Amino acid sequence: MPKGTLGRKLGMTQIFTENGNVVPVTVIEAGPVRVVQKKTVETDGYEAVQLGLGEKLKNVNKPERGHFAKAQVVPARKLAEFRIEDSDFMQALNVGDELKVDAVFATGEYVDVTAVSKGKGFAGPIKRHGFGRGPQTHGSMYHRRVGSLGATDPARVFKGRRMAGRMGGERCTIQGLRVVKVDGERNLLIVQGSVPGPKGCFVTVKATVKHKA
Repeated sequence: MPKGTLGRKLGMTQIFTENGNVVPVTVIEAGPVRVVQKKTVETDGYEAVQLGLGEKLKNVNKPERGHFAKAQVVPARKLAEFRIEDSDFMQALNVGDELKVDAVFATGEYVDVTAVSKGKGFAGPIKRHGFGRGPQTHGSMYHRRVGSLGATDPARVFKGRRMAGRMGGERCTIQGLRVVKVDGERNLLIVQGSVPGPKGCFVTVKATVKHKA
């Protein structure tokens, strides 16, 4: 079973537990996804499955058309590859099959969610890196500036220096989110906490790499 799937972030809400506690959750529309390609040890050196989500109706280039035509599936908007450790399940899986979210995850499991974070535009060092501000009085010109860029001896700024620049719009992962509920009929995956990206963005959900008791 591929312990991972693709989805779209629908937004955040809250649910109540049996004890009356409020739990903030994120709703992810996880599928149904289609199997676009199978990778085996004989052909690729490892076992994996390529899953596709959504339909891409235009701007499909020639290599993509050939790839999806070989699988006899509609071109997908998002593709992702997931490793498979169960050889028996790999043999039973066929190209073109649909996988629903309840066949991949169950309530109580922990997952890692990856997406592209929201773009914040150009930001200063205080907002972008959490720098402390400078003096606010006595004619100080460094209220929210970057401050010192290093010693004078090198006569240059070293690479990696944290400065102002574009913030957000980066691929990031939130680890160890608990699956609160799985709705197999509507293909909804409800996880506790927040996930990266704006509403409607594509996310990749995988089984967590860190153990959760």
